[in-house]
Amino acid sequence: MMDNLMLNNKIYLEGTVVSELQFSHEMYGEGFYTFDIEVPRLSESKDVLFITISERLIGGMDIKVGTDVIIEGQLRSYNKFVDGANRLILTVFARNIDFCTERSKNPNQIFLDGFICKEPVYRTTPFGREISDMLLAVNRAYNKSDYIPTIAWGRNSRFCKSLKVSDNIRVWGRLQSREYQKRISDTETIRKIAYEVSISKMEKVNKDNEKIQEEEEKEQPKNEDENNLQDNIGDKRIS
Repeated sequence: MMDNLMLNNKIYLEGTVVSELQFSHEMYGEGFYTFDIEVPRLSESKDVLFITISERLIGGMDIKVGTDVIIEGQLRSYNKFVDGANRLILTVFARNIDFCTERSKNPNQIFLDGFICKEPVYRTTPFGREISDMLLAVNRAYNKSDYIPTIAWGRNSRFCKSLKVSDNIRVWGRLQSREYQKRISDTETIRKIAYEVSISKMEKVNKDNEKIQEEEEKEQPKNEDENNLQDNIGDKRIS
């Protein structure tokens, strides 16, 4: 059972460390640290992603700003009370880290097998691009779940309109950081950063874990600036 839950949530990243390690917390005598890595996109823009790692994995490694690393692990979520409200924080929980000596063609890959826990929200961007927001609950050991915001484009977004709460779906894509403007008054906006999984392929599965419908978006958004939209899911991580 534990092995199956490990397979529900897998992420692979190649990137460059862009912040110093900071001590985060200790659990059962084991210390954990956090840092950011910058992962390139094909469009030459970059995603800055938040990593959490055990001291046991980095013992003897000189992890500093500018170091190129490969990280494998899981995408985790937790609630944090900030400015009088609960925020959903996303972090990549590293299970393995190594130095990256050669970059691959796909430095940002994620697979999730989870359940829809909010009705998908379908909308059209000012550029005419169809998108759907979905929140996935991905089961973890010890009866815990991670709640992962995802975004689907084009054909995939239309497919999302047929999905409902509690449907089991599998998604493949990448973890992205996305800047947007949040309106706080009629005349004032503030800059925020959202973290979510951008879906390239998805499938719906039945109770017997069999695929019953599949969709794949062949084209990624032509204009990466379309990602810089006001978001209606909420903050994914506080910068």
